[in-house]
Amino acid sequence: RACNLPTFISLSFSHLSLFAFIIEKLFLLCSSSVSSEAPLSRPQWEEISVMDERNTPMRTYQVCNVMEANQNNWLRTRHISREGAQRVYIEIKFTLRDCNSLPGVPGTCKETFNMYYYESNNANLWFIKESQYVKIDTIAADESFTQVDVGDRVMKLNTEVRDISNLSKKGFYLAFQDLGACIALVSVRVFYKKCPLTVLNLAQFPDTITGGDTALVEVHGQCVNASEEFEAPKMYCSADGGWLVPIGRCVCKPGFEENKDFCQPCRPGTYKASATDAYCTKCPPHSSSPQEQSIECTCEKGFYRAEADPRSMACTRPPSSPENPISTVNETCVTLDWSPPRDMGGRGDITYSIHCTKCSGDARKCTPCGSSVHFVPRQYGLSSATVLVTDLQPDSNYSFTIESQNGVSDLSPTLRGTVVINITTTQTVLKERRSKDSVTLAWQGPERPNGAIVEYEVIYYEKNQREQNYTVLKTRSNMMTVEGLKPGTTYVFRVRARTDGGYGSYGGEIELETSHEDVFAIGDPNQPTILAVSVAGGIVLLIFLAQKNKILVKLPGSRTYIHPHTYEDPNQAVRDFAKEIDASNIRIERVIGAGEFGNETARSIYVAIKSLKAGYSDKQRRDFLSEASIMGQFDHPNIIRLEGVVTRCKPVMIITEFMENGSLDTFLKKHDGQFTVIQLVGMLRGIASGMKYLSDMSYVHRDLAARNILVNSNLVCKVSDFGLSRVLEDDPEAAYTTRGGKIPIRWTAPEAIAYRKFTSASDVWSYGIVMWEVISYGERPYWEMSNQDVIKAIDEGYRLPAPMDCPVVLHQLMLDCWEKGRSDRPKFGQIVTILDKLIRNPASLRELANSSEWSIVCLQKESLKILVLSACLFCLPYSELAKMGVTLAGHQKKILSSVQSLQTQDSHVQV
Repeated sequence: RACNLPTFISLSFSHLSLFAFIIEKLFLLCSSSVSSEAPLSRPQWEEISVMDERNTPMRTYQVCNVMEANQNNWLRTRHISREGAQRVYIEIKFTLRDCNSLPGVPGTCKETFNMYYYESNNANLWFIKESQYVKIDTIAADESFTQVDVGDRVMKLNTEVRDISNLSKKGFYLAFQDLGACIALVSVRVFYKKCPLTVLNLAQFPDTITGGDTALVEVHGQCVNASEEFEAPKMYCSADGGWLVPIGRCVCKPGFEENKDFCQPCRPGTYKASATDAYCTKCPPHSSSPQEQSIECTCEKGFYRAEADPRSMACTRPPSSPENPISTVNETCVTLDWSPPRDMGGRGDITYSIHCTKCSGDARKCTPCGSSVHFVPRQYGLSSATVLVTDLQPDSNYSFTIESQNGVSDLSPTLRGTVVINITTTQTVLKERRSKDSVTLAWQGPERPNGAIVEYEVIYYEKNQREQNYTVLKTRSNMMTVEGLKPGTTYVFRVRARTDGGYGSYGGEIELETSHEDVFAIGDPNQPTILAVSVAGGIVLLIFLAQKNKILVKLPGSRTYIHPHTYEDPNQAVRDFAKEIDASNIRIERVIGAGEFGNETARSIYVAIKSLKAGYSDKQRRDFLSEASIMGQFDHPNIIRLEGVVTRCKPVMIITEFMENGSLDTFLKKHDGQFTVIQLVGMLRGIASGMKYLSDMSYVHRDLAARNILVNSNLVCKVSDFGLSRVLEDDPEAAYTTRGGKIPIRWTAPEAIAYRKFTSASDVWSYGIVMWEVISYGERPYWEMSNQDVIKAIDEGYRLPAPMDCPVVLHQLMLDCWEKGRSDRPKFGQIVTILDKLIRNPASLRELANSSEWSIVCLQKESLKILVLSACLFCLPYSELAKMGVTLAGHQKKILSSVQSLQTQDSHVQV
């Protein structure tokens, strides 16, 4: 239709992100001479229906005034709302006539047209000046048609897309300017982009319109049902409508678990206590959750959960009563010992409390002991199953109730587990009978000894001279004559028994003064008279005065190790057993390393030293020199030899023979696979021989391991590290026991871990571990298992498998050393005999424990389980084995050799 003014077409858009418009709905046409802004009599853009190539009618807007110069024909849309978009896209489809195909047209014919926009808040503008428009672009055709094409009905359609950025007003108008082309607009599509609604990490992100240009739009997500923010969730909407850079997340609330994009309630029988837990978990033992959406499980009747217990912990109950109570009375003191309850209630936080009452003679009336009685270390909250009670009244009856408790005992309404011990105190009875220079002692053994009694130890010293002189005597008899005493001198005597389980405690101190001459004040001189009775450490000590020609009963045929701690003056122990070396004779050449030994030379002899660091305390000095006091008592080719000590100047030093190859574990790792089996057995034989010597001297090492075996240039192995104070404070292999000390879990027998029962039998267990270390060339026992896992596995019967290329007889000897019962393990003397037979008969070492099949356990690397699961097992190069943690060349060769053997034999591989 004709327009009297420059006429433009308005259109309305639907509220969608994508605007597509049928061309006949977009525009109404008018022509205008924009330069003069005077209306024309007829429109130059015409709305025409044409047929496409499928003979489907379509509406187009066309203009083709190519015969006239100075064309300026405009076509404009209605107001288009931008709906919050800062950037919109315009897709136009059009056809254009090739000017060269139009005969007789002037040179003003164009093959382009212009596209403009005008941004406005006004949706009803009817007139916009040409100068107010902003040009989007000049549009040219990639494909133009000719008259021939029209005749053949070939549609050469062009598609162009342009965009407008940084829009800020309510909407805009589009306009198309023809300057003398022959064109037809087929369609116009106006759209913007947005990031679609999505749920990620349990956070919902809404439909978000993209920003202008390439700017990212930050969007904060909202947590979905039954979830909460763990870290504020957000993402960025990119300019092309994609979500980028997810940050943060939501987590399902307690009682709910994640199920794809939402949270669902925990099913009955499961729970989730914390939002940070990923999924609901099955209720722990002795608890249940009958309802959905549980945040914890309710304990069954009789079971409880302490406030500090995690919700994942099984419900537990109070322990049963302590077992096997034993009392050892020493005059007005008593030592109470017991075994842990058989039923610990499922907990490990067992403690004990002692309740004491004093009873009358008829045991009908008992009253609390009161504060006059003292308990060592304490009366309540004991972690160990022993306590010393002192300051009891003599000749009195006492009742002790030992109560076991754990973390839920206070929650139980029932009575706690208790056991009662009744004792009667005694008092020393003295009767004078003096002899000039000898005393005969007689005693009864303990009523309930911990094993068979091996010997008794008697210590005595002059009263008030304990710090300077302390004498130790040993006998297998229950009677001993002590001779060579000073006339008219008061002596103090104490006795203790040694069983297979170790030493008991000393009895009470008995003071006795010898006479100035052989005069007997009471009784028949030919018959000893009882002077004192003292119940001490389970031993009844009877002291007799006897004639000076009594015979001293000694332990025949052996030399016994003397513990330095029996010396009140540790310096005396050092003087007795170690040679003092003048510091001027020592010259340090180089430092080998801390913790093993330092290298030095004295009179052209290479030796090794340990020195005490500056700033030490008196206790540290005594503990340090106690090692020298121990070493000085040993003389064996497989025990490290003490050369002497330096104590009269600083630094204080212990000097030993020099072992060129250092510790055995490091030496084996360095020379992996380089020794024959006979050589390895020879090393083990030397270690066993040294341990037999120590065992015969009644010395228990407690820390036998390859790291504490030294190797010299002739491959002779010698046992070292006898420091009583070392207690493994800096040893990464050590772990705390319930009694507070540190022990090397991987090398220690189970009874030593559980009850600190260290004996030669526990040293045999450790020797079995050393055997495994030697045959595996320094492999770490139990690999990467934690100490707690090792303890649990051993308790359940697990034992280390045979290392690679380990003879059957050697692995069987290891298993014998790891018998759970101490009495079932071989003695060191038997071990030496077995190894000697193997060395004399090498053929017995030919059968290998793992020769019939290739077991992944024998590789001693948990990570190697991947190998047998891999389809490429038979083509692994050395480099891949190194990546998987097999770094020793010998192990790599053995693995690949085993693989090649499998290829040949088509053996069955087991994991």
